[in-house]
Amino acid sequence: MEKLTVLYEDNQIVVVIKPQNVPSAPDDSGDADMLTLVKNYIKEKYNKTGDAFIGLVHRLDRPTGGIMVFARNSKSAKRLSEQFNTHEVEKVYYAITNGVVKIKSQILVNYVKKDEKENVVKIVPMSEKGAKKAELQYKVLEDNGKESLLEVKILTGRSHQIRLQLANIGFSLVGDVKYGKAKGRTESLGLWAGKLSFVHPTTKEKMTFLACPEKNSTWDKFKMEKYFLR
Repeated sequence: MEKLTVLYEDNQIVVVIKPQNVPSAPDDSGDADMLTLVKNYIKEKYNKTGDAFIGLVHRLDRPTGGIMVFARNSKSAKRLSEQFNTHEVEKVYYAITNGVVKIKSQILVNYVKKDEKENVVKIVPMSEKGAKKAELQYKVLEDNGKESLLEVKILTGRSHQIRLQLANIGFSLVGDVKYGKAKGRTESLGLWAGKLSFVHPTTKEKMTFLACPEKNSTWDKFKMEKYFLR
């Protein structure tokens, strides 16, 4: 795996870019994961003996790339986790859909539940036990006649919710094997966490980070750089 891309660090937090198809934390695959990579980075940079504390306060799906923030101590981990749990963190994703989305801006609200047996999330009736509200807002930025590029704001933060909710209205994401039409990993998933805003756990400063998607056959369909100019 390539060298860790660090956007910002201090003695409380580390903000990095998670490449696509890298797990956020250790899983059954045994592949290199972001939590371990950040721990090793801190350990080596500061010559720490033993295990370095790094708090995992949020996750991105394995096939999704983009910005992640990690905490460097338990107090910061608690404060950041609270911001994620109370939806105070602004998360903006970029998604490429199969097909041209006609409704240019929309809020999608569904109730979802994870099917542990099949390892997928499904849309279920609101009354079903264990159902959780999933809400997002999307805006179409452009299309190329075959696919659309969307800016998506997460209002709740449920597992797989962008992939599921867009597929549910007939617009699965490019490269999505689980919820779309893709057969095998022929191209990267068209989903990228491009903006993350939160309040610094100790200074209370509002921090905003932007990161353009990796260059590959999926993201080269659109000129992504223009959406990340400050």
